[in-house]
Amino acid sequence: MADIHELSAVELRDALRSGDLSARQAARHFLDRITAQNPQLGAFITVTAEQGMLDAAAADELFSRSRRDGAGLPALHGVPVAFKDLTDVAGVITTHGSAALEHKPALLDGAPAAALRAAGMISLGKTQVPEFGLTAYSENRIAPPSRNPYALSRSSGGSSGGSAAAVAAGLVPFAPGSDGGGSVRIPAAACGLVGLKPGRGLVPAGESTGDPAGLVVTGPLARSAADAALMLDALVPAPPPGSTGESAPGYLERTGREPGRLRIGVSLDSPWQMIFPFAPDREAVEALDAGIRLLEAAGHETGEAAIRYDNRYPDAFTTAWTAAVGSARIVPQREALLTPLTRTFRRRAQQRSPARLNESLRFLRQFQQDTILQYGGWDLMLMPALAQTPRPVGWFTGAAHGDDYWPAAEWAGDADGDYRKQCEYAPWSSMVNVCGLPAITIPVHWTGGVKGCGLPMGIQLIGPMGSEALLLQVAAQLGF
Repeated sequence: MADIHELSAVELRDALRSGDLSARQAARHFLDRITAQNPQLGAFITVTAEQGMLDAAAADELFSRSRRDGAGLPALHGVPVAFKDLTDVAGVITTHGSAALEHKPALLDGAPAAALRAAGMISLGKTQVPEFGLTAYSENRIAPPSRNPYALSRSSGGSSGGSAAAVAAGLVPFAPGSDGGGSVRIPAAACGLVGLKPGRGLVPAGESTGDPAGLVVTGPLARSAADAALMLDALVPAPPPGSTGESAPGYLERTGREPGRLRIGVSLDSPWQMIFPFAPDREAVEALDAGIRLLEAAGHETGEAAIRYDNRYPDAFTTAWTAAVGSARIVPQREALLTPLTRTFRRRAQQRSPARLNESLRFLRQFQQDTILQYGGWDLMLMPALAQTPRPVGWFTGAAHGDDYWPAAEWAGDADGDYRKQCEYAPWSSMVNVCGLPAITIPVHWTGGVKGCGLPMGIQLIGPMGSEALLLQVAAQLGF
């Protein structure tokens, strides 16, 4: 057998269910890798090694009983996992990446943790996030920044950056992330992973902060489409007994099927380009070209799609995206501990009237209708996943970076400059959340020319509602 961390999540599941591996062997292997690599990588904020080993021992006892009594095993029996530190895990502190909050253990599992633990998975800890999940990089004031396994001076993206770094480095086989403006797809692209954002309503988000526009969904970060499908099967709530969908094939089974010939619209248009004019880096265009070649070689038709976005979008999205931070329960004497970006957007959110927020939400609903209508001329939409290569740690904030996290005095404090950089880095992400559509990022290109050399760059495919299986099929068809 290959080293345990080199197994795909599907292979690891099979080894655990067959008894070729014990849950304790798997948990111990990944915990040892976390111990060795996390000090340099910054992927984990909290490691729950003792509880993880206790849960693994219980899983091994369950396996013994199932062999003895013929009882069944949960679908993901004994598979290790980690949760981003916006998701509640019972008995473990949820920091939300913020020094301004009092850190207390969660009383109950959030929706993603409840679903995956019910499927038999074993949590090994909580991964690094930006404060309240607001940014496209995973750096905060409570723990070392999450770094890119392919270049430790570079960011792993955000807000699911710690989870992406952990998967890419083989610290866990796959991981759930949450995506409200690109927070699964951005770190997946930065770390060379497959990242799936499901459509609105398919998977419970499980976040404990407000989301008035319904932007946030939970989705998998994985090394392959098959592994992403395996996790999606566990995240999607089972249909009630007797419903018509009870016997429908799962996402993993459907991922192995051919998708058929598709018409795919290619666009570099972005709803951010009027307020923040940008030009994609050469590496982003090379990734797009690589994606087009792969798709056409697979038999699909690609063509230029001119998409027109309403220039009121940036203000409306920002208003909706930052509304929750304005209502977060933070005692006044601790607000100085917020990062400059969070503090700035919290103040602005508190100064807005409810009518202004409602106006933005109404606009976003209209934006959704207009955009989906334009996308509807194609089976899928294609664009680069990111406009730039993974950014250096500290690049967005202007902070000095080294082997440890930085104190408050070292953050530059230019919240608007920080936000603009993020929008120029990931200009094709947030509108997918507003539209509620499924999307997938696929790591089709490496700046060094060979997989694993240089930095990963990817493409994003956006599909209509209900196309999660189709997106996974296309990713698998392309060899991912």
